[in-house]
Amino acid sequence: MAGLRDSLDLIRMVRPEAGTNALEHEIMGERANSLGAAEQRVIKAIAGLNAGDNRDHFLAEAREAVWAYFVQRELIGFRRHTDVIRDLGIPPEVLNGLGVMPAKRT
Repeated sequence: MAGLRDSLDLIRMVRPEAGTNALEHEIMGERANSLGAAEQRVIKAIAGLNAGDNRDHFLAEAREAVWAYFVQRELIGFRRHTDVIRDLGIPPEVLNGLGVMPAKRT
């Protein structure tokens, strides 16, 4: 990481805006990688759910994965999820459980 930092310092001395652009490019790359990993987790959980084995486990896993994926998408500016719901084949039973928290007992 020191090599990247040293390079960015040198770039900033010559052209300060170039250092910022390089950093922004790195951040965008990390966001894309993270979003791709979240999508793969959704795909894997839905495949497990569709396999029929240990359905309760995979339903819970799919709900958690989809929720995390949607949050990730929203953090980078994607507010509509209808296309990915269709493209990834996210079943209604997964969507219906998003955001549901058990009631607190008093």
